[in-house]
Amino acid sequence: MCSCNFAAANYNETVNSIKKIAEAEFPTRWGHFRIFGFEGYFNASPAYGSDNPVDVDRRKESAVALVMGDIHSPEPPLVRIHSQCLTGDAFSSLRCDCRLQLELALSKIAAEGAGILLYEQQEGRGIGLMAKLKAYQLQDDGLDTVEANEELGYAADCRAYELPAEVLKLLGVDRVRLMTNNPEKVAALEAAGIAVTERVSAEVAPEETFAGYLKTKQEKMGHILETVPDEE
Repeated sequence: MCSCNFAAANYNETVNSIKKIAEAEFPTRWGHFRIFGFEGYFNASPAYGSDNPVDVDRRKESAVALVMGDIHSPEPPLVRIHSQCLTGDAFSSLRCDCRLQLELALSKIAAEGAGILLYEQQEGRGIGLMAKLKAYQLQDDGLDTVEANEELGYAADCRAYELPAEVLKLLGVDRVRLMTNNPEKVAALEAAGIAVTERVSAEVAPEETFAGYLKTKQEKMGHILETVPDEE
């Protein structure tokens, strides 16, 4: 199985460089944001078969930040780290809750008048679009989302969160109220030196079509969910 997880203890060794690429005004259905583009280079793990810590793979990541209002007020801003989901975000797939979570985050930020949505290019929990579609096929054959990843040779979750943490630092934010159901995101930001003062639920009204998906995330990935419907 591929090694996708990056230990919090080695956080400082993984960050190489990050820079802002562009920024612009960004009106949306939820209100007026400012959009920022960032790129970062990070050390992954020693190349396969190598014991030399210098012989590491470097990965390039990009992310977008949508920023609304005053994010430097005494109250820590509401922040959502959202992983790209083409099938959900663009095509409104109901195999997952991704688009519903994205829209919930934007609406909550708009309701508060301030906040940050960080959008990472980590399709399929970091395995990429084509591998994600292969995982879909395996799920149609009876595997759950974790089993499908593992059958393809991936970890259950191949995402890393160094880039959003560094983006927050570049934006001058060191304390956040994090909108997530995933405790690993909280732990990753804390390991990077970002204080998470509150975890805000990102739970959405469940659909029968992704009931099994939510149940797997709750039982096998530790996601905090209050309402998970039983599959028929």
